[in-house]
Amino acid sequence: MFYTSIAETQAALAAGELTTVQLVERYLASIGDQRYLNIYVEVFADEALDRAREQDGRRSAGEKLGQLAGVIISIKDVICYAGHVVSAGSAMLEDFVSPYTATALQRLLDEDAIVIGRTNCDEFAMGSGNENSHYGPTRNAADPARVPGGSSGGAAVSVQANTCLLAVGSSTGGSVRQPASFCGIYGFKPTYGRISRHGLIAYGSSFDQIGLLARDPADIALGLEIIAGADAYDATAPNREVPHYATATSDGPKRIAYFPEVLENERVDAPIRQTIATTIESLRQQGHTVEPAAFDYFDYVVPTYYVLTTAEASSNLSRYDGLRYGYRSPDAETLEETYKRSRSEGFGTEVQRRILLGTFVLSSGYYDAFYGKAQRARRVIQEQLRGILADYDFIMMPVSPSQPWPVGDQTDDPVANYLADIYTVLANLAGLPAIAIPAGIAEGGHLPVGYQLMADLWQEEELLAFTRRIG
Repeated sequence: MFYTSIAETQAALAAGELTTVQLVERYLASIGDQRYLNIYVEVFADEALDRAREQDGRRSAGEKLGQLAGVIISIKDVICYAGHVVSAGSAMLEDFVSPYTATALQRLLDEDAIVIGRTNCDEFAMGSGNENSHYGPTRNAADPARVPGGSSGGAAVSVQANTCLLAVGSSTGGSVRQPASFCGIYGFKPTYGRISRHGLIAYGSSFDQIGLLARDPADIALGLEIIAGADAYDATAPNREVPHYATATSDGPKRIAYFPEVLENERVDAPIRQTIATTIESLRQQGHTVEPAAFDYFDYVVPTYYVLTTAEASSNLSRYDGLRYGYRSPDAETLEETYKRSRSEGFGTEVQRRILLGTFVLSSGYYDAFYGKAQRARRVIQEQLRGILADYDFIMMPVSPSQPWPVGDQTDDPVANYLADIYTVLANLAGLPAIAIPAGIAEGGHLPVGYQLMADLWQEEELLAFTRRIG
């Protein structure tokens, strides 16, 4: 038996129905039984059991435990954990041991969360299907022949397959919400800056955010309340008051906008369009106002996102040069060869592709034509979205135009892979909070389907409270 929420788990522990050690052992057995899904690149079995024994001892002694006592979590392989390898799914960092712990993770550990392992992900978080990892693809527990989404695919499946209760992932353009939707769970990204990025291996620094995945939105709310807030190590995390997300409630009817061109777009899979239409009708019956709104820039969303993120990636990944840390080619004899061989051998195909694209858009003669225009487009997109949210509480959208595709189906078509992000990158471009909400199994099929809600900047409290209300 597995519990679906923190409240259920902690109630069972308090009642003596099981011990923390037994709980960890259940999750470890589940991991062992489902190795074919390739969820974890490393399992911290001994360490997790040691922490569980320590917690059971403190509980027996009547000591006060943290808010996350007995909560087993997984961490995406881009989250630094002192004394542990963090490889970003890449041969470049395969043996790199982090000297420090990410701020968000440290805050979870301080409340007695237990880390069971690090989850597989697309290399340097670049991908939409979790197929670009140095360790091979992760598979969807609902159908192992299909992808779980990416880049936090391992994180999503770790919750979906009952190997942990809460997963810590990261989102650059939808890498928490898309796999959460593909796996039938909740996936949340906050306002840019709400959670410190200290200890998160960078892909696109002005987009990256740590996010949370769980079966219960109440667990996400509690996790966010613990990890949110200012951090001296991250200047983009402002000193704003952190609301009490875990106890927030949502009252009264809400105003929700949707984009009619999405419902009428035949390139969006029929089960997804049906899910949005059904959800709209359900919300209206509950007394909420759900109305169409105009958004003029869908054609510019994906190009804007990929120009900017590849530019930032080419800059961020320049530090991996074979000299200071990370992979160094054993065959290089000169400095130039060291650079070339180390980066060619250490980075996978997709990472190399994005570095080249980013270097091109930042190059002399093309900077203003591509990067400068993309920055202006980003501002226009943000302004229109925030203009809509000035009149509405939330924006409803699909998470992806397609359901999970077969493993290997898009590996030779990077453009199709990029277009899978068209509905999730909006929130990252504008820095808005957003959550993927499961809506069951697609009619006539066996795959999970869901939708997402976006809110205005810093409105996570209302977004999470409303999600709990309709969930």
